[in-house]
Amino acid sequence: MFSLPKTATIIEVGPRDGLQNEARTVHTKDKLDFIEALQQSGIQEMELTSFVSPKWVPQMADARDIVAGAKKTGRQFVLTPNERGINSAMEAGAESIAVFVGVSNSFNEKNINKTTDQSMETLKPLIIKAKQDGVFVRACISTAFHCPFEGKIDPQKTIDLCQQFVDWGVDELSVADTIGLANPQESHELFSQLKRQFPQVLIAAHFHDTRRMALANAYAALLAGIDRFDASAGGLGGCPFAPGATGNVASEDLIHMFHRMGVDTGVDLDKLYEAISLIEPHVSNPLQTGMYTLYKNRK
Repeated sequence: MFSLPKTATIIEVGPRDGLQNEARTVHTKDKLDFIEALQQSGIQEMELTSFVSPKWVPQMADARDIVAGAKKTGRQFVLTPNERGINSAMEAGAESIAVFVGVSNSFNEKNINKTTDQSMETLKPLIIKAKQDGVFVRACISTAFHCPFEGKIDPQKTIDLCQQFVDWGVDELSVADTIGLANPQESHELFSQLKRQFPQVLIAAHFHDTRRMALANAYAALLAGIDRFDASAGGLGGCPFAPGATGNVASEDLIHMFHRMGVDTGVDLDKLYEAISLIEPHVSNPLQTGMYTLYKNRK
């Protein structure tokens, strides 16, 4: 008999990871309405926006307005790639930051024009200072399983990278299957190792559904003891620097699966569907995840 946690936390990444690659401009008010509706559904942790150059990610140009306008409920992350991003986020009133690095050098160079080692060298003093200032720091580990340029990643490389972040005092590791190529065995093995090695650190699983494996991988991570999961309402998302990467695992599909297994998330699915219906008219393509499609057909 498998032992499952009684509860799981959904970290909603739709407002940032979900919209960053959107072709159409989503107006600030529509984003804020989406965020508020997500909060009303019971979401307690959310990735709001990203303090990156609007030249590279134009959808995040309103980051300051999003932080200022979002209702302060639960923990809210903002993605910050460098010192300028961290300073801008702090000036805007952010209380929790997320930094990111790819295990794969090729991906990291495509993403931010630095090797993985160069990124880590830059991030180390920034993370240490943020922790001294009492800031919650989340480290997002991209291409933890596979890379679109280098292929399969040695799990030990991912673990070693996580170890560096833990040594610097980060509060959480978000470990990502960026291109959706992982399988459940890989998921279970890597997350089991991470749980054993870093029992004092929060660990979240971040799956993309490129090959329709995200739910299976999430279940495998759940069996490995993971109880925190990044997910995106409506399955929104994709990475502009990872060819072929499609949306994140849909929050509603993940929550439905967990609830059916007796794992409570504290999220009201009907209210979550309402939140998705608010953002759907403002994105390029209809949102057609399993549970949301059932909801629309039911109406």
